[in-house]
Amino acid sequence: MNSKYITTIRWKFIYAFLLSVLSGGLLLFAGYQLVNFMIYLNPVSESAPYSRILRWIINHIGSMPLLTAAGIISFLLFFFIYTRKVVLYLEEITKGIREITSSGMSHRIEVRTTDELGVLAENINEMAERLQHSVEEERKAVNAKNDLITGVSHDLRTPLTSVLGFLEYIEQDRCQEEVEIRYYVNIAYNKSLVLRKLIDDLFEYTRVNSGEYPLVMERLDLKAFIRQLAEESVPELTKAEMTYEIDDQAGELWIEASPKELVRAYENLITNAIRYGRSGGKVEIGFSKKGNEAVVRISNFGEMIAESDIPFIFERFYRAEKSRSQHTGGSGLGLAISKSIIERHNGVIYVESSPIRTDFITYFPFFIES
Repeated sequence: MNSKYITTIRWKFIYAFLLSVLSGGLLLFAGYQLVNFMIYLNPVSESAPYSRILRWIINHIGSMPLLTAAGIISFLLFFFIYTRKVVLYLEEITKGIREITSSGMSHRIEVRTTDELGVLAENINEMAERLQHSVEEERKAVNAKNDLITGVSHDLRTPLTSVLGFLEYIEQDRCQEEVEIRYYVNIAYNKSLVLRKLIDDLFEYTRVNSGEYPLVMERLDLKAFIRQLAEESVPELTKAEMTYEIDDQAGELWIEASPKELVRAYENLITNAIRYGRSGGKVEIGFSKKGNEAVVRISNFGEMIAESDIPFIFERFYRAEKSRSQHTGGSGLGLAISKSIIERHNGVIYVESSPIRTDFITYFPFFIES
């Protein structure tokens, strides 16, 4: 018989029953022999008080009813002893469930056996762990929603306050000359562009993270794709008095991706490299292979990212510059959008920064013909 069936609760109670019967029978046999010796076989005890009491009980009640009563009592006693561990463990599981219900999902029940009770304890622990994870995820979602609202409110209010201020200044006829009016209108217009850019980035971030829009995947030559994006960035590079260089250490890099989505991820990375790497004068794009993955590196040679900022660099609305200035930084959503898009492609992105250079490195699994 399979050992796992022998250790079930049913068999444990069967063993307890058989052992109780056997132990009770042995006890009765030993008691019967002892009483028989004390009454009939031991001449010294014939006149003893306990001998007269035993004789009276046997003569008036009978040995059979006496043995039956003693057998039932001994059976119940031994059955209680042999099943005590099972009952105590069942009580421990019941107490553990109360603890989980009252004090939260952090409590766990110790798994002591491999029978049904052990499986029950494992299932309860797994259920508690899943519930705790769900509660934590819900709490994180609430915090993320509050953070998103706070970040959006802050970043929308700043340019909107400026626009309203300048328009109010014009509306109250406080401008004396047309040149002054044009100056304030131009500022309001630029602030409106910043506002629109933030709204567009916010829409893009929520769209990417909602998962409502499935990716239309196709076979993509990653090197040609990135080279084309680099060429399209030449006007922006020229404006920043920068150039780009290609460091190609790989052959063909074919992946499965949605070009329409991936273009936004790398546009953000290249724009970020230009914005923060002006002092270095160039952006370097590297291609390589690592195992079964294609590696793309976007590097700038500007100011180093502080080590304390690196763990948060891909969080929405996070900017390494603490002033949150729209002049020195973007909306704070670009890197978060890039990370979300790359991870939807089963890719990985991380950042390394030193006083010499800052590298944004992405990994994608190679395309495999089905």
